[in-house]
Amino acid sequence: MIDRLLIFLRELPGSAPKEAGLRRDDPAVAAAALMVHVMDADGERRDSEKQSLLEALSQTYEVDGAALETLFRAGEEADRDAIDLYAFTSVLKRRLDEAQRVQFIELLWQVVYADGERHELEDNVVWRVAELIGVDGRERVEARRRVQREAGLEE
Repeated sequence: MIDRLLIFLRELPGSAPKEAGLRRDDPAVAAAALMVHVMDADGERRDSEKQSLLEALSQTYEVDGAALETLFRAGEEADRDAIDLYAFTSVLKRRLDEAQRVQFIELLWQVVYADGERHELEDNVVWRVAELIGVDGRERVEARRRVQREAGLEE
């Protein structure tokens, strides 16, 4: 499933990150910032969550090493400096069709469940991102359930 999610992000126009000069309105940085925000929502950055995020970024944008670190740091910095999530969600909403937006929400759920549990603050961030990119509640919940099933974490 992660392969399907990664393919749509990789195909975004203008989404290939450069090793230097990444901008906050770059879809790769916007996606990284949202993933970082979800990862940190519960106040605990677990290695499993960071690893899941790094693997998704690496596979999505076909980067590793210094380029991956640059993208991750750009996402962290953008998230840290952001006033709200709109700066990132507006970039993705303009670039993704409806099915791709649902797939992005699945990617966020994968970051949430990387540590084997869902915290209410992580849930709230995914809900807000889903609302801002135009994914309705039913689709958001179905995306969560698909990720839970794949992770063997049925409720």
